[in-house]
Amino acid sequence: MKTKQQIVTEYRRTEIIDAARSVFARSGFALAIMDEIAKEAGIAKGTIYLYFRSKTEVYKAVLDHDMKAIKKSTMERIDAAETLRDKIRAFAFARLQNAEEKKEIFRIMDTESANLTLTRSQYRDWLREPVMHLAAAIEAASQRDEIRPISAEKLAWMVADITRGTIQRRLIGHSESSVDEDADFLTDFVWASLVPRQDERRSPAQAR
Repeated sequence: MKTKQQIVTEYRRTEIIDAARSVFARSGFALAIMDEIAKEAGIAKGTIYLYFRSKTEVYKAVLDHDMKAIKKSTMERIDAAETLRDKIRAFAFARLQNAEEKKEIFRIMDTESANLTLTRSQYRDWLREPVMHLAAAIEAASQRDEIRPISAEKLAWMVADITRGTIQRRLIGHSESSVDEDADFLTDFVWASLVPRQDERRSPAQAR
């Protein structure tokens, strides 16, 4: 059971994070100020400093909160999809849709100073659980001979990397496609490499 103080702390932190997300999306990181975040949250500026030491710490809390939420959403979508093809699309769509809904935050992550930019290691750490979730589905499909033999983990990371590249292309305005269209294209591209040719399919005797 959480104490009353823990509940209040979590509520207040979430309140500040939600307000900060709106302010960062509206003003960008450099122009956003703590007074504006406090006003958005309906609290005194001093209250923010009870939970966060700086604007950078608030921003990183927003990013951490959102990455955990998209991780949970991605795995739920993968579990809900029935076929491997649908699971691959679910992974890509969940991340593309999230980036579209929070594109101003993603732009900050990609374009602001180095202390705000995700390192490759941090990005992979956030992605690891949903990627391994997808890899397990790929491995299961391979064992059932639904796809050609392939390294499930390498393929899952490749899907993640292609999705990330698509997100970046959308952020800089190099795509006029909808999220659905980009998710479909990515899925078709990956799936085309997975379908085994007729001479690669094992016979029932070979499969045993």
